[in-house]
Amino acid sequence: MSERILVFYGSYRTDRMGIRLADYCVRSLRARGVDAALIDAQAVDLPILDRMYKEYPEGEAPHAMTALARRIREADGFVFVAGEYNWGVQPGLKNLTDHFLEEWFWRPAGIVSYSAGRLGGARANLAWHGTLSEMGMVVIPSTVEVGPLASTLDAQGRLLGEAGTSLEGRFARFADDLLWWAEAARVQTGRRALPY
Repeated sequence: MSERILVFYGSYRTDRMGIRLADYCVRSLRARGVDAALIDAQAVDLPILDRMYKEYPEGEAPHAMTALARRIREADGFVFVAGEYNWGVQPGLKNLTDHFLEEWFWRPAGIVSYSAGRLGGARANLAWHGTLSEMGMVVIPSTVEVGPLASTLDAQGRLLGEAGTSLEGRFARFADDLLWWAEAARVQTGRRALPY
């Protein structure tokens, strides 16, 4: 059975470069036979958080929120492609994530961060680790930091030079880790009820 992995991306900027990395993640996972799909916060266009999905009366949540809740519940795992903004997380990705809670429970999540600088979004990567854990996901130990992004992937998402070669190797290890945890969670969920 092929794992279903959702790749989340959250920039709303006009000239967003991180979409290259998000697309690369989806393509790389699909090349492994994974049922991978991109969830672009800008395209989903949820409002600024007022009420979480679970806080709406049955059948009254916005359609986009209801559809995404279903997709999250059906997924085996998640990848968060996280840009670093001023040492912190992208507001668009954080807003999308915060609309849900129980939908995330008991599945693995991996973090792929990026920035224009050489640290590759490491500070945002660290911030996301605690956030996703608090939301009930099992955050895998492997992470990928990409920076500078423009030296790693071209406008078409093709790998560039040594930085691209390095990303390819690191992402392979990351994907192995994520898929191991996704399979383990799926098997365990089939064996016994969730603790809560």
